[in-house]
Amino acid sequence: MAAESLTCFCLLCILSGIAYPASAARLGEQQQSLLTVCEKGFFLSEQNICLPCNCKGHADYCDDITGVCKKCKDHSTGDFCEMCDHGYMLARSLDGRHTCRPCACPLSVPSNNFAVRCDKGGGPLRCKCQEGYAGHICERCAPGFYGNPMAIGNSCKRCDCNSNSDPNLIFNECHNVTGHCPHCWGNTAGANCERCAPGFYGDAISAKNCRECECNECGTSSCDDRKGVCHCKPGVTGRLCDQCEEGYFGFSSCQGCRRCECGPASIRSTCHPLTHSCPCRPGAGGRYCERCLPGYWDYSPAGCQKCGCESGHCDMHTGECLPEAATVNLCNISCDECIWHLIGDLRVSNKTLDQLKVAVLNISTGAAANDRLKYYNYTAQQLQTQFQGWRNRSSLMKPQTGELEKATDTVVVDIKLLGESESAVKTLGNKLDTDTLETLTLAELLSINLTDLNLRIEAMIHDWELYSVHQDVDPEMARQNTEQAQGMVTWMRTVDLSPREPIATDESTEAHDLLRRTRQLEKKLMVTDGRIPPVREILSRFSAKLSGAQGFLQKAAGTVQETEDMNRASTLKFRRNEAKQQRLTEDHAAVNDTLAIARGSISETEMTVAEVDAMVQNVSMYHAAIDGASQRLMEKTERLSLADRDLVQRADEHADELDRQANALEEDLRESDANGFVQKAISAANVYNNIVKYIDDANITSLTTLNLSQRAEDATAGINMQIGHLVTQSDNVFKESVSLHSEQKEVEAEVIDKLKYIEETKETMDKNTKKLSQIVEDISGIHADRTPQRLEFTLNVTQGTLNRSAEVLQTINPISTKVEEWANNMRNKEYSTIDYEQAVLSAGEAVETLNVLVPKLLDRLKVVEEKKPVNNVTTNILRIRELIAQARSVAKKVQVSMKFNGQSSVEVHPHSNLEDLKTVTSISLFIRVDPDTDPIEDRFILYLGDRNGRKDYMGLAIKNDNLVYVYNLGGEDVEIPLGSKPVSQWPAVFNYVKVERLGRHGKVFLTIPSQSSTDEQKFIQKGEAPGTDSLFDIDPKDIVFFVGGVPADVRLPPPLSLAPFVGCIELGSLNNDVISLYNFKETHKMDVVTSAPCSRYKLAFSQSRVASYLFDGTGYALINNIERRGRFGVVTRFDISVRTVANNGVLLLMVNGDNFFLLELKDGFLRLMYNFGFSKGPQLMENNSPKLQINDARYHEVSVIYHQSKKVILLLDKSHVKSLENPKTTLPFTDIYIGGAPSSILKSRPELSAVVGLKGCVKGFQFQKKDFNLLEEPGTIGISSGCSEESFMSRKAYFTGESYLGSTAKISPFDSFEGGLNFRTLQPSGLLFYLSEGSDEFSISLENGAVVLNSRGTRVKSHKKQYNDGRTHFLVASINNQKYSLLVDDKDKQEKKRPSSATRSSSGSAVKTFYYGGSPSSSFKNFTGCISYAYINRQDRDIEPEDFQRYTEKVQTSLQDCPVQRPPAALLSRHREHTSRANQGQSQKVSREKSSLPLGLMELKSDDQEEPLELNVEPCYLSSSPRATRKAFHYGGIANSRQHYTDLPDSLSKRSHFSLSLKTHSSFGLIFYVSDVQEDNFMALFLAHGKLVYTFNVADQRVKIRSEEKYNDGAWHNVVFIRDGSMGRLIIDGLTVLEDRAQGGNVSWHVSSPVYVGGVPPEMAQKNIQRNSAYSFTGCLKNLQLDGQWLSSGAETFGVTPCFEGLSEAGTYFSEEGGYVVLDETFDLGLRFELVMEVRPRVTSGVLLNVRTAEGYFTMYIHQGAVVVLVNDGSHEFFTKVSPRQGLCAGNWHRITVIRDANVVQLDVDSEVNHVVGPLDPGSTDTKKPVFIGGAPDLFLPESIATRKPYVGCVRNLTINHSRVSFSKAVLVSGAVSVGTCPAA
Repeated sequence: MAAESLTCFCLLCILSGIAYPASAARLGEQQQSLLTVCEKGFFLSEQNICLPCNCKGHADYCDDITGVCKKCKDHSTGDFCEMCDHGYMLARSLDGRHTCRPCACPLSVPSNNFAVRCDKGGGPLRCKCQEGYAGHICERCAPGFYGNPMAIGNSCKRCDCNSNSDPNLIFNECHNVTGHCPHCWGNTAGANCERCAPGFYGDAISAKNCRECECNECGTSSCDDRKGVCHCKPGVTGRLCDQCEEGYFGFSSCQGCRRCECGPASIRSTCHPLTHSCPCRPGAGGRYCERCLPGYWDYSPAGCQKCGCESGHCDMHTGECLPEAATVNLCNISCDECIWHLIGDLRVSNKTLDQLKVAVLNISTGAAANDRLKYYNYTAQQLQTQFQGWRNRSSLMKPQTGELEKATDTVVVDIKLLGESESAVKTLGNKLDTDTLETLTLAELLSINLTDLNLRIEAMIHDWELYSVHQDVDPEMARQNTEQAQGMVTWMRTVDLSPREPIATDESTEAHDLLRRTRQLEKKLMVTDGRIPPVREILSRFSAKLSGAQGFLQKAAGTVQETEDMNRASTLKFRRNEAKQQRLTEDHAAVNDTLAIARGSISETEMTVAEVDAMVQNVSMYHAAIDGASQRLMEKTERLSLADRDLVQRADEHADELDRQANALEEDLRESDANGFVQKAISAANVYNNIVKYIDDANITSLTTLNLSQRAEDATAGINMQIGHLVTQSDNVFKESVSLHSEQKEVEAEVIDKLKYIEETKETMDKNTKKLSQIVEDISGIHADRTPQRLEFTLNVTQGTLNRSAEVLQTINPISTKVEEWANNMRNKEYSTIDYEQAVLSAGEAVETLNVLVPKLLDRLKVVEEKKPVNNVTTNILRIRELIAQARSVAKKVQVSMKFNGQSSVEVHPHSNLEDLKTVTSISLFIRVDPDTDPIEDRFILYLGDRNGRKDYMGLAIKNDNLVYVYNLGGEDVEIPLGSKPVSQWPAVFNYVKVERLGRHGKVFLTIPSQSSTDEQKFIQKGEAPGTDSLFDIDPKDIVFFVGGVPADVRLPPPLSLAPFVGCIELGSLNNDVISLYNFKETHKMDVVTSAPCSRYKLAFSQSRVASYLFDGTGYALINNIERRGRFGVVTRFDISVRTVANNGVLLLMVNGDNFFLLELKDGFLRLMYNFGFSKGPQLMENNSPKLQINDARYHEVSVIYHQSKKVILLLDKSHVKSLENPKTTLPFTDIYIGGAPSSILKSRPELSAVVGLKGCVKGFQFQKKDFNLLEEPGTIGISSGCSEESFMSRKAYFTGESYLGSTAKISPFDSFEGGLNFRTLQPSGLLFYLSEGSDEFSISLENGAVVLNSRGTRVKSHKKQYNDGRTHFLVASINNQKYSLLVDDKDKQEKKRPSSATRSSSGSAVKTFYYGGSPSSSFKNFTGCISYAYINRQDRDIEPEDFQRYTEKVQTSLQDCPVQRPPAALLSRHREHTSRANQGQSQKVSREKSSLPLGLMELKSDDQEEPLELNVEPCYLSSSPRATRKAFHYGGIANSRQHYTDLPDSLSKRSHFSLSLKTHSSFGLIFYVSDVQEDNFMALFLAHGKLVYTFNVADQRVKIRSEEKYNDGAWHNVVFIRDGSMGRLIIDGLTVLEDRAQGGNVSWHVSSPVYVGGVPPEMAQKNIQRNSAYSFTGCLKNLQLDGQWLSSGAETFGVTPCFEGLSEAGTYFSEEGGYVVLDETFDLGLRFELVMEVRPRVTSGVLLNVRTAEGYFTMYIHQGAVVVLVNDGSHEFFTKVSPRQGLCAGNWHRITVIRDANVVQLDVDSEVNHVVGPLDPGSTDTKKPVFIGGAPDLFLPESIATRKPYVGCVRNLTINHSRVSFSKAVLVSGAVSVGTCPAA
């Protein structure tokens, strides 16, 4: 300002000089003086003198005119640095200068200076404190804050009592130092009132609904403060902990229940539940029979013996006689228990002292103390007033004083007497005080020692909790503790207790008196006890009689029940017989009718033959007419064949196949852009493979048409035999052709669709040509590689491939041209056979050309693939793919916002799986607007839909100051405004917004984070779309996802046509998948440099305040050089807290070369495996114990303690669950992976190849108790911060046909209901939803491919019947007062009016149990497939997707991925046809060469190769050799189960001695049989009515010996049967000897080999044995001997297996000894069939099924975890295989379905599907050949099969073409096959 004034002054002088020239000289002198310049640190004074700056030494320079100081330092301020900044005060220094020192408020250090300003003046220091501080020098925290400002580095923080403190104590909310909240109310507790108080449960923070636990106080140790679950004391059980466990007692003591275990001499092991006493054996006594009664000794489990002494008393241990009874010590309290009780009392005392300490500390100078002082002042005033009144009353009492004085004299005398007594009492009191002080001193000393002991015990407990195992005690520490203990003992010995001796003497005297009285009572008790045994004997006899009577009654009741059951069964059998008789009568009548019709048909046939003979005689007369008629008929037949329904059907199938392959082709092309040149070449090869398939399909269609025409010609040839019916047939054909004309439009539409597919194929081929050109350019640019010669060769081959591709393109063009002509003809109604035939011929010519070109093209590309560079380009490409995927994953998880300026927009990559968006669409994001700087206007936020805004869409906008959620599902626009919180009232921070749509129901959520004085605010608004449309129908080609705005070329729907957004947006998730704006396709006018992103406080929301990390299965955290935070020591500890619902995933992994250390989740259980080069291989710690299962959506703390010289210990939730002895090795690692690892690491060792990344949440990771922030580690990739609750919800479930899910809800389905779900299946029938109420049922099911809604018998069925196509379908079922409605896929809608009978009342809104996927009670078949995003209209909450994780009943259900896949299009459109149609004529298709082994089976080495791959295959869960009785065999299951034994001795004809052991339940059956060829001479042993019968012949006589007892009791019996000439003997179990002989002398008796054991061949033995005993018995035999010698092994075996022990189950078992079953020819496996079987293998490889025909074979086998189907039609061999996720050898049952339709084979294993389409062979015909199950003779097996071993395991429920196969009726059961039973384990 001074400089400006000077300038103006100079200008005025100049003007004055112009006006007055005479003063010019003086003016020059003045200017010269004014322009004087001072040096730095000086200023020019008014006297024009340079003076030093007056800045008090706190500034270097000042203004050179005014002298004002610039840039004051040392916290000074003011024009001359004479004042101090806020928080500082002036002080004089030693040199007299003033300095600015920090205010000592309370301390003069910056960290503890809490004053806004301070002033000392002439008096004490006065501080103006910051918020939260109080006191003259801010030395304490203000009310509502806590801390210790007097401690350096400490400060005051606001009290956080979660709004649960007493509101009446506003200024004393928490302790002003510790911050603890002592005045929690609302039944809350905790340092911050953050949980419910003991005895209460609920949500103390958000809902604030703490309510009293229902637990029984006496039996409960604690009550869960969140859920109210009662934790019982030891021995207590019950939901409310209100009763003792079985075998426990003592509930009323409230100390838990004690096990009521009786002594060895008790009659029973547990005591009586009511009396809690035990019944004793003779001589034993005590409550638990733990000792002998007086007068008895020698205690044992049998009781005690009587003494036999004259006195009646003896020592109960030695039996020595005593003059009187010995006393019995009944006390059983150990010293250790006393110590623990004492420690418990001390802990209670410590807790009380802590509470008193807190109360004392709370007496502060705050407002509460002030209130108390006011109360004391008020009390003092009241007392003063009362004292004044008392003084007034005392003046009135003066007259009475005289009288009182007289009385006083008397009292004085008494007082003197009392004084004398007082002196004596005082002396005694002093002595008592002295004694008391000494006792108090001793007590205090004891308290100090006990406190020290308590601290030591707590330290020991702490060490115990740290290691959870016993650790060796340090010897030095033990020595110190011993010395301390000895010192304590020494001190105790020095304590003088002599003053207490008189008291002890008196107590001893009283104790002796008490003991004397007790002994007197004890003698009386002994007398009483002596009288008790006789009474007990009488009672025991009565008890025994009562027990016997009870047994008789129970037996009688059982007999009555059996009688009733038999009567019931007889009645049922009688009814069944009546029904059978009725059916037989009806069948008999039907047969008679059929015979009558057959006779009529025969007579008519004879008449027809006669007429034909007459016609043949006149045939020459009608040749001309026949020729003309046949020509016209042929033309009509050809036209008819063109419109054949079968042709239309196949055209539809072909169109679907083209659609699928086009999608696959487009996916291949999309991948080829990013996968390098080799991948492009491979994709090109796949493209032309698809072209070959397309042409093959076209060839199939043409051949089919040719076959149809040939069939028409064959039909024409039959005219010679049907001349009389020509006119009638022509009329019928004409009428049928007219009816088929109506279908012409549909055919035209399908042809147009085919034309479109061909046009798209043409476009794709053009693109491929460009891609191949690009390949050439790419290859030409890689000459710098180490192998230029190989790449040059690759370039040449690729160039040749390009040329071949051009030739292929030229060959395809005629097909396109012809099809276009055909389409035009169809459009113009020029539907002629000639055009069609020309198109087919042209396609055939193109096919022939391509059959030559395409193999050459494939060979060239194969050479390219084989000529790989040395550095393995494929591996590098895979690595590049992985890096790209990781980069995309990282981009998706960038949790940073973008700032939109009103012109910018971002296009984000949409969801990868758009099918998931159809049913449910959920988007979450964070939005920040600032109403103060940018006024709220109508603005666009986001849009998800098609580019033109014409189809279904959803979006978000701001309209009329409200946040509005908009969506359209094909009808009207739905707008859901959130009016409860206008946008203008939002704080200028990030607010959380979520929009969600489930079907037609929509919601919008808003969460405003907590501010300084308010809690988190939540708002919600609901809405629903009108009509019935529920699916978000989007086109993957046109879908776009814009945020903030849209470019000019994108058209938005009218509700979203608004101005672009202004503010900041951060995306959160899309359908619970993390998504980010930085995963964008393109940005528009977005500059992150000029428009910097807004920072978001990540912990603003309550759900994010717990530091957690989300793993999605693709990312991982890498901690490099982990020893920078802690060292690997003798004991190394890892801690990780995990929450997940996944079955498998890595928790932590360390790898160093071949060494690794892995902690993972395997099938839901913890699994630890490590290998440091151990000679015995990896160390493995795994167990399927429930306590190791952690995938239950709850947090679990997992700890691994590695003790290098002892054990590896696994802790779960701080409990020791598993340990493993450890080889003494240190951990050789430096890096650690969390939640996953790169594929290169996992593939480095075979043990890690199957490891997958973790899907779940990690709350924290510690190494040696040191925390790590995983997001800050530089090696972390693809994880994000924060885990939402949605991440742990299971919206999908997979059902296996034997599983279901059950839960409860308040619903009323019979009155008002709405429910929806997605389903996907390949099975035609299954129960989707079920609820029953009494006899009423409500269900939604799939029946023969159609969806059916059933409510109390009223059924609504969908129109379409092919919903079991493997695709995802969405259904909505609803019921109201007027109608039942069923809607599937928004298209198939069926309704039915509600009948009046359905309006009867039900139980209303009571809680009901419902099921998904099946039911434990419904008779309907359970569902097989997937159900997802199900919802029902519960009455107690809004509509939202069901969380299957919370369901109480989960039976064999998987809540992970769904393995159901869509089958091939060739098998989608129709069900299996069981009748084969003969295809006549010759094929014109050129076939490919037959290969010896199909491509893809090359990788499966056969079992007989030198290096079988099965060495690395994991062994089966079930042993291939189940536990069996040694050398015992099981027979039965089929009628002729048997073994053949040969090499019989010659002596058998004269004498034989056979022996065996038998076990059976059969009543009838043959055991042993031998005879001659004619069966004239024989010998047999069999069962009849459970009795053993031994018989043989002597000439015409028979010896027959029958046992009297039955031996079919399932026990082993030894049987010996002897023949000695005509005498026979039967010996059973060595006790029963039966003998018989025939009359006569020596008779010739000869038999021949073999001896049959267990049964005989069919039709044999019936000549000599009753029919029902001539078949095989069912049971086991062992120890078969002849004349004391073991019989050699059987020559042949039919249906005989080892005799297995243990449980069994239904099925057919193929034992490891080998065997097979041959089915009869009624079961045909020809060209078209459907086969279903269930298997449970016990080996990894084996033949399941084999059919050998003259042309080829059909074989199904298992090999290395896969089911393989191998087909050979005589000229071609093709296969398909499925490797199920649940291993074949895991011990579970697996369902296998095989469907064959000529050259198409589909294989389904547990709903996992694969298929193969082989070359079509029109010459193939159906031939019935034998079907082998479980194996086959080696001659019948194909050469190319990977295994020739027989199958070992169980098979059940085999059906062929929906007909059940019974192995008991098979043609042949050969080898070790047990029909009917399988070992269960």
